[in-house]
Amino acid sequence: MVWTVAYSRKAAKLREKVPERVKSMIDALIIDIRATGPVRGDWPNYSKLSDGLHHCHLKKGQPTYVAVWQIIENKVHIVEIIYVGTHEKAPY
Repeated sequence: MVWTVAYSRKAAKLREKVPERVKSMIDALIIDIRATGPVRGDWPNYSKLSDGLHHCHLKKGQPTYVAVWQIIENKVHIVEIIYVGTHEKAPY
């Protein structure tokens, strides 16, 4: 089953501000989520935060970049990326 992945308005704006290397990592993450779902145990630095909320550190170091996503509708398979940016301002 294919998952639908969308950006929140905030995450879409934040994505434009991150370096190209991080953008390509986000794109790869979204491809994986679409193909196999939001639980990304095969990605390093991934963890489930709470029921339906997940995150993954995309680039460790100074600064650390992170993506946060949530399951909007499990039966229809919809995931929304709610944050892309530095670790310091992540909503968790």
